[in-house]
Amino acid sequence: MAVSFDLTGKTAIVTGANTGLGQAISVALAQAGADVALVGRSSMADTEAAVGAAGGRSLSIQADLSTLEPVDRIISETVAWTGRADILVNNAGIIRRADAIDFTEADWDAVMDVNLKTVFFLSQAFARRLIGEGKGGKIVNIASLLSFQGGIRIPSYTASKSGLAGLTRLLACEWAAKGINVNAIAPGYFSTNNTEALRNDPDRNSAILGRIPAGHWGQPEELGGAAVFLASPAADYIHGIVLPVDGGWLAR
Repeated sequence: MAVSFDLTGKTAIVTGANTGLGQAISVALAQAGADVALVGRSSMADTEAAVGAAGGRSLSIQADLSTLEPVDRIISETVAWTGRADILVNNAGIIRRADAIDFTEADWDAVMDVNLKTVFFLSQAFARRLIGEGKGGKIVNIASLLSFQGGIRIPSYTASKSGLAGLTRLLACEWAAKGINVNAIAPGYFSTNNTEALRNDPDRNSAILGRIPAGHWGQPEELGGAAVFLASPAADYIHGIVLPVDGGWLAR
């Protein structure tokens, strides 16, 4: 059974790999045997070190995903490194918080560009190469509990993550027969930069913890196994799912 989860010889691309969930996913993929191209705006030194400590190899690609400029470059630099690109993890995302009545166009566009628009076009570029080579591959999108729920004070984030769930299903429908698995993970409340404001708010922190059956905020390393699973041969017949990893939040 362990062979089903083995990623030896595969090359993965992980966006937003410099910290948090992206870093943890990168390390988990490396532990499973994959070479990992780390994509982000800031230094990936910590992730490079963690991947190396896990016995893996990594390549850092500096890219601002608020525009489409780096899309083709991410694919080409990865392929130049190992000769292949087998797995794409669309993890990069941003969030803006304000009451819906006050939310600005700038904050709407910034979130939608990174969380949805670039995800689509990077997936398209990745899939085009695979289809052109007659090969299969895996795309794992990082969705959210806000793919299922409304939330408060994050209108563009909720819209983008709801859209990402739909996009995951559409791409699965179009590409499954071509050997490309498109699935998503919906993390619950994890301890990352994006949730720092919530964890620092005593009322919100208490309310959130009170609803999580597991009784604690998720730690980034608790997400890695789901990413390895969906990127591995064990998930070859899984297409278009949005898998919650939420400590039981949605079951409550």
